[in-house]
Amino acid sequence: MDTLSYKTKSANAATADKKWVLVDAEGQTLGRLSSRIAFVLRGKHKPNFTPHVDCGDNVVVINAEKIRLTGKKMAEKQYIHHTTYPGGQRFRTAQEQIGMEPRKVIEAAVKGMLPKNRLGSKLYSNLYVYAGSEHPHQGQNPQTIELIS
Repeated sequence: MDTLSYKTKSANAATADKKWVLVDAEGQTLGRLSSRIAFVLRGKHKPNFTPHVDCGDNVVVINAEKIRLTGKKMAEKQYIHHTTYPGGQRFRTAQEQIGMEPRKVIEAAVKGMLPKNRLGSKLYSNLYVYAGSEHPHQGQNPQTIELIS
């Protein structure tokens, strides 16, 4: 007979209760928004948070091209990519990156805030970022949340 009434509950894939969440990035500051998105992806906002399990929600971010950066970051922050050819390291400012691929700005910021292991890769796959206000996840009925108050 088990008389202990306060057993610790650990979440697993079956008990995770994953939801779909919609976040509007219009006018939001990049770092603050990204840290809150990473918080939701990890599942730290849930009472049954378990550090080694993917118990976070699926996050859909819209209006990525309308993100805001403070100070001189728009002109001075650099994004690096490599063409895979010798000497192929290329640099883009945040302004150029938002002009070409605005979703990658938010994806890079959130990815840097997740764990650097297999769990972090799994959590990152639950993030969906779109440049405009249209997204193909209407069937999941994502609930809109306000991350920054």
